[in-house]
Amino acid sequence: MDYINRETLLDQMNAQLKDMMERYQLEDIGIYEEEGMGKDYYIGYTIRKNGKIYMLSMPYEKNGLGKLSLKNKEWTIQGEEGEAKVFHSLEDVFLKIDH
Repeated sequence: MDYINRETLLDQMNAQLKDMMERYQLEDIGIYEEEGMGKDYYIGYTIRKNGKIYMLSMPYEKNGLGKLSLKNKEWTIQGEEGEAKVFHSLEDVFLKIDH
């Protein structure tokens, strides 16, 4: 597993926010982080689209040094209607949100 500094990952994600806001016609966007049980860590985006708020995240593993490694490239959507899993790209995520 390749591990990356959390700050480096967040910097990369922050650099994409403006493009994502325009590309997916979002009302608002920010970084989403959640510490799970054990070594589980979730990072993604909190977005507002069409008046609804969603958390989009991918699962990471956090090592003893606080570095992160992507467990799998599967996005999860958490929203008012519940949770949906196993989206392989942001395009797939936004197709689900838009329908």
